Amino acid sequence: MLWRVRTTLADRPGALAELTTACGAAGVNILALQVFPGVDRVTDELVLRTPDDWELADLAELVEHSGGSRVSVLPCTEATLGDQPTRYVLAARSILAQPASFPDVVAHLFDAEADPAGSPLEPLLDAMDLEIGDVSVQLRRTVPFTAAEHARGAALAELVTDVLAAAQPRPAPAPGAGDDGAPTLETGEVAVSAHVGGVVVGSASWTVDDERAWHLDLVVDPAWRRRGIGSRLLVESVRAARTGGAEELVVRTSADNQAVLPLVLGTGLRGRIRMGADDLTVRISVRRLVGA
Repeated sequence: MLWRVRTTLADRPGALAELTTACGAAGVNILALQVFPGVDRVTDELVLRTPDDWELADLAELVEHSGGSRVSVLPCTEATLGDQPTRYVLAARSILAQPASFPDVVAHLFDAEADPAGSPLEPLLDAMDLEIGDVSVQLRRTVPFTAAEHARGAALAELVTDVLAAAQPRPAPAPGAGDDGAPTLETGEVAVSAHVGGVVVGSASWTVDDERAWHLDLVVDPAWRRRGIGSRLLVESVRAARTGGAEELVVRTSADNQAVLPLVLGTGLRGRIRMGADDLTVRISVRRLVGA
């Protein structure tokens, strides 16, 4: 039986040796070890193979009697024995290929649950807050995050932020620069639209099922994308929602839509993202619109 064990030990010579000696005496084989240093305590994560008749409580008792505290024991598979640096490199590749998958990828990487900040997920205890521009992602789990894990999570978030910043659309060309005219916006009761020469090139419409949260549907003609029109439509929708007394806009799209995060980041708005199996949801606060 394979188990992943995480425990905190005193940062003194021989502390880990006591645990490894106890494991050897009990016939428990240590297959992998990862050390997360601290100030006066050290967090160790071990992958252990025990006799088939061992239970979770037996292993927890062994670790505690060897000086371990805050012991976490979970069954695992041989996949846990994979090289840790390789896992992080593969995770980074997945995020670069699809930035919107960031919450799910880092949640899997840290054996946590991803959910928008502020959502209760009891009895999960510890949280790691990551920022991608102005988009918040919160990870939660029962086992406390170490300082090293916080640093790794922040580094991945910075990587995604840099990639999205590099992919920001260029501003629309100035009138007369061959762009067929600059779009003008018209705002109605349930939609705002962008027009060029009397033709609609983009629109954002909303439904008010819940007065506190308006659901937004935003579309820009493919020929007019990457000109900042989507950002302007989003900002005008936020203004309309705030005037109407809403607290947030909710944007839902397909999980493989890579334009959503750059769109939100380009406006300076603050959003919370959650990725499901098939769809992506971004909840945007209407109270933090810069310059309004």
